[in-house]
Amino acid sequence: MSGDYGDNPNAIVPAGTNIVTLDVLRRGKGDVLFPRGAVGVIVNAPVDTTHAYRVRFLDGSEHSLRRVEFAIQKEFRREGMERDVLEDRNLYDYVIYRCEVGSRTYGLANEDSDWDRRGIYLPPAQMQWSLYGVPEQLEGSTTDAIYWELQKFIRLALKANPNILETLYTPMTEHVSPLAQELLDMRNIFLSTLVYTTYNGYVMSQFRKLQKDLENHGEIRWKHAMHLIRLLLSGITVLREGFVVVHVGEYREKLLTIRRGELPWEEINVWRLALHKEFDAALETSPLPERPDYEAANDFLVRARLSMVKSYE
Repeated sequence: MSGDYGDNPNAIVPAGTNIVTLDVLRRGKGDVLFPRGAVGVIVNAPVDTTHAYRVRFLDGSEHSLRRVEFAIQKEFRREGMERDVLEDRNLYDYVIYRCEVGSRTYGLANEDSDWDRRGIYLPPAQMQWSLYGVPEQLEGSTTDAIYWELQKFIRLALKANPNILETLYTPMTEHVSPLAQELLDMRNIFLSTLVYTTYNGYVMSQFRKLQKDLENHGEIRWKHAMHLIRLLLSGITVLREGFVVVHVGEYREKLLTIRRGELPWEEINVWRLALHKEFDAALETSPLPERPDYEAANDFLVRARLSMVKSYE
């Protein structure tokens, strides 16, 4: 079961929640009022777990129930259809690609920088096809690591998601299976002028946050300003050269100056506006196609899925 209060026995279920009785409801020890599985709605919730809930049933009658006597309806319906797929197998065993991204690959790391690991996993066919399915990504609770299921990863790459494209182009790889190497060898299929639209969306979102910081606090978060500029520089390079350059190269010192708050916002904003013009110009002359190669991406995904069928036979 899941839910903000459904999986917490000490949480109070609010009024208005539909519930299902977990046992026969009787009048005292006598007549049956409702069978197990009867549906009602909470009309009054207690202030603590030591008291009962007041529940109204379909016939209009109201009765008192303890928390152990009912289940939340939406969770009761799906009980048994959900389970932790990691109970039987460790999905981390099916990671086909693992790499390092973030400030360390940008050349912008300091002593406080985390190790940001990203990658791809490809589950066995029987798990992918099962009633329970598999999660779209694996995310460790104690580590800065995210592994996307292959289909989710490819769909994000086709949309020119900056984080995903950097995962494909980072020079810091830790584990690359033969299948993952195939994907890296054909990574150019994901590059198109959609980069202009997608990167612009991220930049504008970041810029709005900076504006809000200025309005509410009188100053910006310098790290966010640094990454706004970095993303514009990256987008310009992708459109011009058809390649994702992860390391910031010659811009390293100036970007670090921004992060340290040593460059006035007015000056950063002038640079931002100039880079926007370069970004616009790069779009006009870009050698990239208008759209990524969806067919090649789909063919690869199908072949990858088939490989996991054969591994099961």
